[in-house]
Amino acid sequence: MENQIAPLLIGALAGDIIGSRFERYNIKSTEFDLFQRSSHFTDDTVLTIATAESILNKSSIVEAFQKYGRRYPNAGYGGTFYRWIFEENPQPYNSWGNGSAMRVSPVGHAYSSEEEVLEQAKKSAEVSHNHEEGIKGAQATAMCVFLARMGHSKDEIRRYVESNFGYDLSISLDEIRPNYYFDVSCQGSVPHAIRAFLESKDFESAIRLAISIGGDSDTIACISGGIAQAYYKYIPEEIVQGVLERLPSELLDVVLQFDEKYNLRQA
Repeated sequence: MENQIAPLLIGALAGDIIGSRFERYNIKSTEFDLFQRSSHFTDDTVLTIATAESILNKSSIVEAFQKYGRRYPNAGYGGTFYRWIFEENPQPYNSWGNGSAMRVSPVGHAYSSEEEVLEQAKKSAEVSHNHEEGIKGAQATAMCVFLARMGHSKDEIRRYVESNFGYDLSISLDEIRPNYYFDVSCQGSVPHAIRAFLESKDFESAIRLAISIGGDSDTIACISGGIAQAYYKYIPEEIVQGVLERLPSELLDVVLQFDEKYNLRQA
């Protein structure tokens, strides 16, 4: 299949959907079918699209998360966040979980300066994930997307993340993979997702590498996929179509609206 410049957000959603069937059944390999009948979107996709809609409408991120969370209550949220979705007055609960990072990629696409990206990533995280690690994971992910779309090299992205967020990105996936286990913390998954992007040679290899380490596969691949799309721009047609055919129309509509407003690619 030929590569194509895909609508924004497809990269993150592809990581989620392709990784969905490996979340509880890890595969320590890059050799696997990208899609099977069981491949499906999860909370990573739902909340990424909720973030995108709140940016598009300049509306409350809390309202967006609750709106989409209630529409898709079985998408696989963590227990505390699931309860948060249905609360009348939801409050942050000091989470350091990687949920703040998996939903943040739209921020990296929508804003035009480092200061704005950092501020908006923090705002998107702290409504639930107000622990410093939860905020840091969201900011690091959003900045990787931002720097990648602005044309920075992988080495520049790596140096920025290590200098500003303290993540150690020097450890190879080959070293990580044998003993890596299910870890839903930002500090235990975001650096590895970034490392998968850094080791990749194209979009598809970023997804395969992210899934290959095991752990919270859909979220790690969602984070890595969002960064990889911003960097490589091109996604194989097979992957784009695999995502599009698995999205309900209301979710796809937001993807297309977000792309129309924020994708500045040349025709």
